[in-house]
Amino acid sequence: MVPKVALTFHGNGDPALGTEILDLVEKAGAKVSVLAVGTWLVAHPEMATRVLKGGHDLGNHTMHHKPMRKLGAADARREIGDCAAVLRRATNSQGRWFRASGTQQTTPLIRSSAAAAGYAACVSYDVDGLDWQDPPAATVVKAVLDGVRPGSIVSLHLGHPVTVKALPQILSGLSAKHLAPVTLSELLQ
Repeated sequence: MVPKVALTFHGNGDPALGTEILDLVEKAGAKVSVLAVGTWLVAHPEMATRVLKGGHDLGNHTMHHKPMRKLGAADARREIGDCAAVLRRATNSQGRWFRASGTQQTTPLIRSSAAAAGYAACVSYDVDGLDWQDPPAATVVKAVLDGVRPGSIVSLHLGHPVTVKALPQILSGLSAKHLAPVTLSELLQ
């Protein structure tokens, strides 16, 4: 059995870039997980259908992408719950996965807010692709391929052109390392 890794994407930004990324991973025979910002789905509801049509996971990355560790209980619950409601309207499901915005590590408050919205667990990542900083593509490729190992969860972003440039090399590098990119649902089943 080939070891697996999950490529996860923050769902936000230009939908044309998101579509291009999904096309690239599908052409490579890979599956990914998109953790969508609620305001992005409100502005681009067609992206929910596009993600699911490709066989990918679609989950919750809060409504407004606020720094979750700085929010009080009511605001944290609202950020998670409002995005869950957007997902349900768009897809009839709130998705299985929640990732907090603005932090790699959750707190008891974030975890209880996610649980109150129906998310059994919060998902994080162990590899930061650094694409959110818009560095050269080689930096993103190196960050992913140097950090990835079997079972890794990689954090990338749909709304950055550098991700589109780096993705073909990331996918070929994963293949060379005998690592299969899969959804969170497959990795964490």
